Amino acid sequence: MRILARSLYLGLGWLGLGLGILGIVFPLFPSAPFLLVAVWAFSRSSPELAERIRNHRLAGPFIRDWQDEGVISPGVKLTAMAMMAAMFAYVHLAAGLGPWEEAAVAAVLLAVAGFILSRPSRRTAE
Repeated sequence: MRILARSLYLGLGWLGLGLGILGIVFPLFPSAPFLLVAVWAFSRSSPELAERIRNHRLAGPFIRDWQDEGVISPGVKLTAMAMMAAMFAYVHLAAGLGPWEEAAVAAVLLAVAGFILSRPSRRTAE
């Protein structure tokens, strides 16, 4: 059973890493959530791979900030808010949803925005 669980976590880690890399190439596809899933899954199957992502020169600082202290940098917050606003503008202007569906999308986006904005923007001083 332990071998099966390790294999599943390893597969999930590679899937998350692959989707995270796609998110770097395609601007509207998120990379950070998939990289976080990859690090989480690799930490249970291959800690060496998890550490390689955490120590990556570009992605590593963002991953470590989130995992260690729940920090989302101001630039990332601004980008997230802009993307959510753009997606809601699309839903409102072009998607053709009814008022209840549009309200549901707005409620989800507001909840996510509230969570993102409630996270600290900087690490605590050590």
